[in-house]
Amino acid sequence: MFADIRAQLQDLIVEALKIFEGLNAPAVLIDLPSDKQFGEFTCNIALQLSRLLKKNPLAIAGEIKPRLEELLKTHPLGVQIARIDVKAPGFINFYLSPQGFYGVLDDVFRQKEDYGRSNFGGNKKFCLEFVSANPTGPLTVAHGRQAAVGDTLVNILLAVGFDAKREYYVNDEGNQINILGRSIKARAQQILGITVAFPEDGYQGDYIRTMAQAFMDAQGIKTAADLDKQPDSAFRQFGVKYLMDLIEKDLEDFGVHFDIWSYQSKIAGIKAIEALLAELKSKGYIYENEGAWWFKSTLWGDDKDRVVRKSDGQYTYLTPDIVYHKDKFARGFERIVNILGPDHHGYIPRIKAAAAALGHSKDDLDILIVQLATIYRNGKEVSMSTRRGEFISLREVMDEVGRDAGRFFFLMRQTNAHLEFDLELAKKQTPENPVYYIQYAYARIHSIIRKAQEESHCSFKTTDFKLLQQPEEIDLMRKLGLMPDILIGCAKSLEPFSLVRYLQEVAAAFHKFYDSCRVLDENKELSSERLSLIEAARTVLGNGLKLLGVSAPEKM
Repeated sequence: MFADIRAQLQDLIVEALKIFEGLNAPAVLIDLPSDKQFGEFTCNIALQLSRLLKKNPLAIAGEIKPRLEELLKTHPLGVQIARIDVKAPGFINFYLSPQGFYGVLDDVFRQKEDYGRSNFGGNKKFCLEFVSANPTGPLTVAHGRQAAVGDTLVNILLAVGFDAKREYYVNDEGNQINILGRSIKARAQQILGITVAFPEDGYQGDYIRTMAQAFMDAQGIKTAADLDKQPDSAFRQFGVKYLMDLIEKDLEDFGVHFDIWSYQSKIAGIKAIEALLAELKSKGYIYENEGAWWFKSTLWGDDKDRVVRKSDGQYTYLTPDIVYHKDKFARGFERIVNILGPDHHGYIPRIKAAAAALGHSKDDLDILIVQLATIYRNGKEVSMSTRRGEFISLREVMDEVGRDAGRFFFLMRQTNAHLEFDLELAKKQTPENPVYYIQYAYARIHSIIRKAQEESHCSFKTTDFKLLQQPEEIDLMRKLGLMPDILIGCAKSLEPFSLVRYLQEVAAAFHKFYDSCRVLDENKELSSERLSLIEAARTVLGNGLKLLGVSAPEKM
């Protein structure tokens, strides 16, 4: 509904600008102010015209306003626009009448579970790669936050019309996997009573001992001689398979289901790497220096060129990554998004340079850095180190606070901001727990509607609203009308936090309405309309929670 009004206002403003003869005006842009004191819509066209007309923008806005008011007298929007104000330094603000908000309810009841969705994305093919944890240990809370962000972003992108896919890239080769294999072997030797020094760089968590025992059980190993028969590759392969099964189960229980599982061993083999380097060399993007091969990443803004093949013939980790991104583009994705941890800042310019070297725009590849989450239990910070084995896993968080609170709390700050996750708060069933606050609003609405039905008081209507005119009713309708724009904004910024904040605001607007307005009133017509209003709020809350991957309970 807001989109329709905005489009009509744009047309009206274009018509009003004809008062300036011969004007070649720029495109008219209309925004939704964050503060309701500036109306439901605001336009800065007067500011844009100031230089062209050589006039004060406030004066220009003052000339446009009466022409708009005149046009509205014979326009269908006339009953929906209550007033137009001009504010310094030259904004034109539009305020809706109660009739202007009723269209929000009409939209919600017409679209139901599709309310908020749009065709904004035009079916553009998106690939979001996230988590992609090396299979060297269980998923940590850092991976949990990336999982919540990535999964929610895909949900939002799909909702606004993008063809988006979730992808997990399994780094099943390289030095970290070799260390994993050596760690498992060393623990197996210790289980058998063999005195052996554990690798200094080995993974020390209890899960390594568990894996070593599982490996021995699977292979029927009971003696040192049995163990010696196993090649080093057997320990690596078992470790990767064991941990990937664990990772997939954790993600499934967290509500994250990947569309694509890609493996480095299958995508970035020797032949693919050699073909890539030959391609880059033919384009003049590779040169040799002191026996090493260097990629000219500085051509696209990197602070220095990067080695892709060492002087000993070994490839750096960047090389298979470039092959992997070439593969993603070859699969038809028009935009690629990688969600990574904060230790990957330096990785951004080099991989964007690689995309450009492959013939793509640097804007076709986005790197989102998700900051770490600090976990607090009983007011104390929980230490985390994968290598030392001292960490809290995603599984522990789910077991302690549940999936709903886990996902919601991981989304409670912008992705580029550090997150403090309070386990005790996440378990509370009080309004100070934000996920409980939203779910309680949803459940409370169900309770009110059930009571109305049981008492045969009245039923909600789906159109022809007339009586909703109290400030709290208007504020709630205003909030409900913002959902389509909120989702588009999240998609544009690749940031799901705005949806989290929006749902909190909708819940707050509902609670304020409920405290001020009696829903089941003696006036049956008014009750019917108020039931309609809260049913629309329930739909918006339910749709939003679904996008976050959080349940919407009917009873609490």
